[in-house]
Amino acid sequence: MPQFRYKALSAAGDQIEGVMEAASAEEVVARLQDAGNLPLDARPADEVRGGALTAMFQRAPMNGAQVLQLTQQLSTLLGAGQPLDRALQILMDLPETPQARQVIERIRDAVRGGTPLSQALEQQENVFSRLYVNMVRAGEVGGSLDDTLKRLADYLERSKALRESVINALIYPSILVAMVFGALLLLLGYVVPQFLPLFEDMDVEMPLLTKVVMAVGTAVSSYWWLFLAGAIGALVLFRKRLQDPVKRQGFDAWILKRGLLGGLIARLETARLARTLGTLVRNGVPLLTSLSIARNVMGNLALSEAVEVATGEVKTGGGLALALGRRKLFPRLALQMIAVGEESGELDTMLTKVADTFDVEVKNTVDRMLAALVPAITVFMAVVVALIMMAILVPIFSLTSAVG
Repeated sequence: MPQFRYKALSAAGDQIEGVMEAASAEEVVARLQDAGNLPLDARPADEVRGGALTAMFQRAPMNGAQVLQLTQQLSTLLGAGQPLDRALQILMDLPETPQARQVIERIRDAVRGGTPLSQALEQQENVFSRLYVNMVRAGEVGGSLDDTLKRLADYLERSKALRESVINALIYPSILVAMVFGALLLLLGYVVPQFLPLFEDMDVEMPLLTKVVMAVGTAVSSYWWLFLAGAIGALVLFRKRLQDPVKRQGFDAWILKRGLLGGLIARLETARLARTLGTLVRNGVPLLTSLSIARNVMGNLALSEAVEVATGEVKTGGGLALALGRRKLFPRLALQMIAVGEESGELDTMLTKVADTFDVEVKNTVDRMLAALVPAITVFMAVVVALIMMAILVPIFSLTSAVG
């Protein structure tokens, strides 16, 4: 009998994993559910090795926009009274790519065979997140799958809107920075060295500024490949160091203490955590399970580790706001709002308000930072160009005065 490696969450919120002999992955999932656990993954043991490496180079058959569109349309069809398998059949013509259509076809076939939708979604590799699958599973248990999908679509849409607003805001400054450094490299690597033979033939003492600029220009012109190799090597080494969880957590903790940037990241991660938790809790997922899932959607390992520690404290009966506040990494306003939600018994509603509040704060902070960044880059470019021009023109003016 084949062996399957599985991962699941216990009723207490602990992650468990192991190997089980079964006829199929569906049997593994059924056994885990019968034992009171929440299945997260079940696959043949011989497929696990190399799976992470394969996933790095494997493109997901459905992108985020297609998953959002599928969720919205499926919620609409179920709300209109369509049976699940009929709704999936209708949605097979929705995607533009054959890979996405195959995903929906596999889900439809599994549902027609009696498999729950959450389990059919879980079987699709690299498509639906743990958050997505667990929300659907909670909706199936609660008998409100269409409402759950509607909330899930709202969550995905808000997350997508925030991510795109930040990316769009960074496009112009990124292009400006690239153009500035490109212009400086052109000036220092090509234009400045053209004046070096002229200055060497001049019987005039060059100012210190001119000597420095000429030395930099000569170095850039002659050893540009060394600078490029050094930059690439430093980047590769930096990324390799960040692959170590301990070093990555230390770096993320250091970033959080860096004033404006650290505050921005803390607000962004708080909004992501609060929206994920609020969405899961509202759909009937237990708080401990929700914390375990939400911790995995966070990009900052220091904050993720703080949530893991808080989960242990909540498990022993502590309050969520107090537990999250132990490390003093999350914004105080968010903790106060969560505490109010716990006291009033409306934690899910207050978590959603926390997410909305900090989404707006993140957008406003990014807008202010970029509004100050563009003029700063322009002034920096003007100052550097002025210094280079002075370094070139001062010796020429000195020679002209001596001739005159």
